Amino acid sequence: MRINKSNEFSPEQIRDFVVRGMLEKKAQDIVVMDLRNVKNAICDYFVLCSGNSDTQIDAISTSIEEEVYKASHQDPWHKEGKLNREWILLDYVDVVAHVFKKDRRSFYDLEQLWGDAEIQHIDESMLSVAS
Repeated sequence: MRINKSNEFSPEQIRDFVVRGMLEKKAQDIVVMDLRNVKNAICDYFVLCSGNSDTQIDAISTSIEEEVYKASHQDPWHKEGKLNREWILLDYVDVVAHVFKKDRRSFYDLEQLWGDAEIQHIDESMLSVAS
């Protein structure tokens, strides 16, 4: 199991910063998957969203990085997919953000793959809650 590199912010706080970054760029179909009670889970939370274009998913991932950094001064431990812009992954150790182009999301279907996770759907009305 990986160790959180920052003791100052809980996984729940990082999760909320990620959601805020997604909402800021009008990400669609935002889902928080709570993996804490899933055997062999690689982190505490997956946060997934979709975008309509390469440009939008790039903007969403940039917004996530900005929101997390602004609030916690943390950069992702690892990131992938910025060049392809079909599935961008931002790994904050305890929280992993997945920004998908719509067709890629349905193809990989992480919600089904991690079906034991508790799933919460997020919408724009929660922007003020995440702030």
